[in-house]
Amino acid sequence: MDQKYRRVAYYPGCALEGSGHAYNRSTKAVGKALGLDLVEVKNWNCCGAMEVKNIDPKLQTYLSSRVMSIAANDMGFDTVMAPCNGCYHNLKKAEHDLGQDPESRAVAERLSSKAGHKTYEAGQIETIHALDWIKDAIGEDGIRTRVKNSLAGLKIANYYGCMYTRPRHIFPEKDQGADSESTSDPHFMDDILAAAGAEIVSFPLKTACCGGAHTLSDSDTSTKLVLNILKAAELAGADVIATECPTCHSGLEMHQIRAEKVFGERTGVKILYFTQLLGLALGLTPRKVGVQENISDPMELLKEKALA
Repeated sequence: MDQKYRRVAYYPGCALEGSGHAYNRSTKAVGKALGLDLVEVKNWNCCGAMEVKNIDPKLQTYLSSRVMSIAANDMGFDTVMAPCNGCYHNLKKAEHDLGQDPESRAVAERLSSKAGHKTYEAGQIETIHALDWIKDAIGEDGIRTRVKNSLAGLKIANYYGCMYTRPRHIFPEKDQGADSESTSDPHFMDDILAAAGAEIVSFPLKTACCGGAHTLSDSDTSTKLVLNILKAAELAGADVIATECPTCHSGLEMHQIRAEKVFGERTGVKILYFTQLLGLALGLTPRKVGVQENISDPMELLKEKALA
């Protein structure tokens, strides 16, 4: 266990205050159950998401750098935990760009000065994902000793999405040996939920794109991409797809319904955040981890597996 991750600055990002609220709720509940301290970044802003990045990538770099500046310069933290793949990706990208691109640094300095806060300097903060947080702060052995309601009998396909490991150059800490995360075959969610007792099924589309960026402009394409993921999980024998990104999670849930309505393709696999599943294993109630907020209703399955 790494003591430095037991108390971190928490950057929920916009989605976790909206459509991904169940992820926010379950992440906080799991942190409390594990004795980990999340301190929310003060007066945080949007990371720039896809919208700003597509119009002005250097403005997006500044927006992400402001979050890191507050955590480092105002709050005194050296680690920010971002559970959303988009936020995590954008903070990591900003870190890389500020370290490598003088023009990005100049834009960040100019906008920081106008905004009246200290400019973020590359290297002040380590950005980690919720998976890194639990894996490194608690570890598999720590999870096993804390399990009160094993996930045994539950077959899970772990879906990481495309932004958790791409592009690989902004994640220098990955692919550094057996204990690090892999960009080609991520396994941290597998490790965490296996330690909670689940049966992890082999799932070839664990890093495939869900079409989240196209869900409004080209809904049919998004639905087809999601349907590929859902069907692959079912073919692998999964009862549940575990997610660790609010955009992916919402996309899988909404397009599962749309696939049946528009294309007549019905799938029965349930979608739950990995923090919801871990929370259930730690003895938290379904309501405590926000299962009632999910579109995909897993209660019958959870009762069948003695998890509710």
